[in-house]
Amino acid sequence: MSGRLVLVRHGQSYGNVERRLDTRPPGSELTPLGRDQARAFAKNGLHRPALVAHSVATRAVQTAAEISGPFGVTARALEGIHEVQAGSLEDRNDDDAIAEFNAIYQRWHSGEPGVALPGGETAEQVLDRYLPVVTELRMRYLDDDDWTGDIVVVSHGAAIRLAAATLAGVDGSFVLDHHLENTEAVVLAPITDGRWSCVQWGSLTPPFYPEPDADPVGDALRSDTDPMG
Repeated sequence: MSGRLVLVRHGQSYGNVERRLDTRPPGSELTPLGRDQARAFAKNGLHRPALVAHSVATRAVQTAAEISGPFGVTARALEGIHEVQAGSLEDRNDDDAIAEFNAIYQRWHSGEPGVALPGGETAEQVLDRYLPVVTELRMRYLDDDDWTGDIVVVSHGAAIRLAAATLAGVDGSFVLDHHLENTEAVVLAPITDGRWSCVQWGSLTPPFYPEPDADPVGDALRSDTDPMG
């Protein structure tokens, strides 16, 4: 088990620039900056993927193409790892919608995974489609003693944070207070008995201490960044 799972958020999209809850595939495309971010991720030398995969969303497809090209790897689409579905909040960028999304997302990380976004998904539904994909990648590749490379999976901020926290037991308040910028990654290393260790969260490394004063709703409304990281 020498390879790692690198869950990387896609590059900047036009939806991000507009601070829209852009969750329904295919969604918006990358901006020129988003393409540059993806190229920089490939060039930084931190991850040398033996496999690159991506969600079905356009921004993820485009990010994966920029990452995989320099390594001569063909990127492949995977169903089930698209963004948390915002339901009736889709495409909105007003403060009320952003606050509602983040309030429910906070409840998920505070022990209420069955709460649904209005017309959208619960945390349980997101995990039910996302985690089997990760398990399949682990069983097919990372648990193979002959496998030596990382698996880079281009996915989406809210979904990555939820899945990674569940797989590696990262504290919910830490997750809520540490969004992922475009092309930042959560890196999971497989350990014994099917468990995972989180070895990187964005620019941070363990230990990941709880954040007792995490305020995701207030942060989302005060910030100029998009709400999906």
